[in-house]
Order: sequence, then C-alpha cells, then structure tokens
Amino acid sequence: MSFEQFLIILRARYKVALYVLLGTVTLVLVGSLLMPNKYVATTTVLLDIKTPDPLINTSLAGMTMPSYMATQIDIITSERVAQSVVKMLKLDENPQVRDQWIAATKGKGQLIVWLGKLISRKLEAKPSRESNVITISFSSEDPMFATTVANAYAQAYINTNLELKVEPARQNAQWFQERVAGLRKELEKAQGKLAEYQKETGMVSTGNKSQNFQNTKIFELSNQLVLNESQSADTQSKSKHIGAGDTLAEVMQNPVIVSLKGEINRLEAKLQEASRNLGKNHPQYQAMEGEIASLKLKLDAETKQIVSSINTANTVNRQKGSELKATIESHKKEAIEESTQRDQITVLENDVESAQKAYDLVVQRYTESNLQSQSNQTNISILNVASEPTDPSSPKVFLYVMVSVFVGILLGIGSALIAELLDQRVRTVESLKEATGIPLLVQFARNQEPVGFRRRLMNFAESVRMKFRFRKAVTVT
Repeated sequence: MSFEQFLIILRARYKVALYVLLGTVTLVLVGSLLMPNKYVATTTVLLDIKTPDPLINTSLAGMTMPSYMATQIDIITSERVAQSVVKMLKLDENPQVRDQWIAATKGKGQLIVWLGKLISRKLEAKPSRESNVITISFSSEDPMFATTVANAYAQAYINTNLELKVEPARQNAQWFQERVAGLRKELEKAQGKLAEYQKETGMVSTGNKSQNFQNTKIFELSNQLVLNESQSADTQSKSKHIGAGDTLAEVMQNPVIVSLKGEINRLEAKLQEASRNLGKNHPQYQAMEGEIASLKLKLDAETKQIVSSINTANTVNRQKGSELKATIESHKKEAIEESTQRDQITVLENDVESAQKAYDLVVQRYTESNLQSQSNQTNISILNVASEPTDPSSPKVFLYVMVSVFVGILLGIGSALIAELLDQRVRTVESLKEATGIPLLVQFARNQEPVGFRRRLMNFAESVRMKFRFRKAVTVT
C-alpha cells in the first residue's frame, strides 16, 4: 500500500476514524471527571552516614553502598512500619474502620495487619539520586489524612530503625550481665587461692611488677662476669703477643712512647747528616749517639712498664672472674630453693590476671551494650515535614485528554484500515490494475464533483504514464 492509497482510504473512511476519536476522547473525559480527586503528601528524611557513632566512635562508611539505601526502602515499606503507623494514628480504634474490616474479611485475621497492608498500597518511597535523602509519599482522597499518614510514616520509620538498633544491644546486655556475675566469682576464687598460698609461704608477688632479689643479683653478676670475661680474653690475647711489644695498641698509642720515637727519629736524621759532614769521631756526632741511646733506653723502659701492666691486668681479671663465678653459683643455689614456690605463685598470678582480663573485657562489652540499649539517637532525621496539599495530583484532566487524542487518532486510523480490509473497494488506478491485470486506457472524472488543480495535475501525470506504458506494450507485441 502506497502512501497515496493510505491517504485515499483515510479520506474515504474519515467518518469511522472521527467517530473512534470522539468516542475515545469522550470516554476518557467522562472517566476523568468521574474519578475522585487524589492528593499526595510528601515528606523527606535524611540519612547521616558521615558522623561517627558516639557510642562506638566509628564512622558509617559502609552505609554508602547502594544495598544500604535499598534496605532502608524495604524497611519503610515493611509491614512493621505500616502497623506502627496504624498504632500511632489509632486507626484500629475507629468503629467505621472495624466495620469495613469485618465486611471485607468477615472477621478473619487481625485488624492491624489488614489496615497496614491497606495503607501500604498507597505509599511510595524512593531515594534521591546520588543523595542520602529518601522521599516518602502517601496518596489519599483526603488531603489532611494524606499529610498525617506521610508524617506518621516518617516518624514510624525513625522509631523502627532505632528499635532495630536497640533490640540486639538489649539482648547482648542481658547476656553480658549474666557472664559478668560468673566471671566475678571465678576472679574472686583465683584471688583467694593466691592470697592463701602467699600466706603459707610468706612470699610476696614475683610477677612482672616485682622481680625477685636473687634473680636481680644473678643478672647483675652475670653482666659483670661477661664483661670480665671479655676483658680477660683481651688481656690474655695481648699477653700471648707480649714479645712483639712494639705492635701492641697500648704501646703504639702511648703519648710518651710516641714522643720518644719522634725524638729518636729526629736525632737519627741529624746523626746521619752529621756522619756525612763531620765523621763518626767528631765529638758532636758521638754526643748525638749518646743522646739517642739514652732515649732508646727510656723507650724500652716505658714499653716494659706497659707490658707489665697488661700482665697484671690479666691476672686480676682471671681472679675476679673466679670470684664472680663462685658468687653466681651461691646465688643460684639460693634461687633454686625459692623457684618452686615462686613458680607456683606465678601460676596463681597468671590465673588471677587471666580472670581479671576476662572480667574487664566482659564488663566493658556489657557497658557498651547497656549504653546502646538505652540510646535514643539515630542517624535519621526528618528533612522536610509534609504539608497539606492544596491541588489534587490526580486526575489530570488536560493530560488525560491530550493522551486520549493521540490514542484516539491511532485507534481511528487503525479502525479505518480494518474497515477497508473488511470491505475493500477500488479507489485508485493502481488498485484496478492490480485487481484485473489489464492496462487502463481511459479515466473519466465524475462531473458532479469539481476537480481541483492538484487533482487535475495528478490525472494528467497518470494519463501520460499510462500512454507511455501502452505504447511500450504495443511495441513489444
């Protein structure tokens, strides 16, 4: 079907399309006027996910996930919140509402559950895009009732969210309270055993806070022994190399020896020069030789003195080491006698310390849970309170009529095409040729209908085209 045929069909069947359009618009208009007015009240709540929780002092960074916002929407639309709204507004105490419930359910089930499901159907909750704000909307034929329910939903959501937070903390606090009593008895029992044993042995605490005297003494003597052994090894090593006294560090670093060596070197240099200029028999040369010999004697004496002090130090270190070992062994024997009692006290002290840690930990958790169970703070606050709407949200008569016009036009066109299919007629030259398969030679216009310029032009073009086709067909034949 060409576009021209489509226009011709619409022109021929315009009454069908017009009737369908008018019928559609009329039905929508009448239905819109008969529909009751509905008012939508909207309130918004803000979820604060950046401020740390004052009880546990941790931020709520995990709440930024989309799943958290979806969970909050599910909480708002839950039956628990809806039933809380019913209780808050005391809708279940209304006699008329009770009569409606009996008529609808014949008294089966619970009134509060039925009412909760009924009002939740008119509720809409959605989060704002890229925001922590949730919009709560409620629709009703009564604008005041819509406003009241919307605000009640916001408050019921906050209360329910707080209850969901407090209830687990209250259960935890009760459990921790029972554990505190049991751990207190265990701590008192461990402390009693330790006190009784200390009374029997007469020993004080030997834990980390107070170190045993014998252990302290042994530790100090052991450090002195280690230092003595190090010094003894050093002096013993130097004693073994006592023959090479000139290479010892004490000899080489002694300022007197260094000075004597420097003086000897200086005089030997002068002596060598004098041997070339004066000769070995010259009095000045011999005087310098005598001075050098005197300095060497002093150098040897200083070296022997240093070597003698090293030997003496080695002997003293060995004697001191022996004395320290004997003293340490004496203190060890005394420490061994007290080890059994000290170990037993350490075990008892560890038992007391473990019981004390467990008790302190449970008391801390009990305190935190008890505070959370008494908390009335939540991270949700009402951002905007719903106000009574002045204009109805539906029905939107003008919008409905505009949509019905568009839909009516489509339905009218479809009805015209369906009518044409049910009752097909020859309306164009192409339709006639397709139906008969014979070329058209002459086309007559109806005199009773005036032919316009556009139609004449179309007829002329069609006649020229048909003549051209006819001549081509004759030529081929």
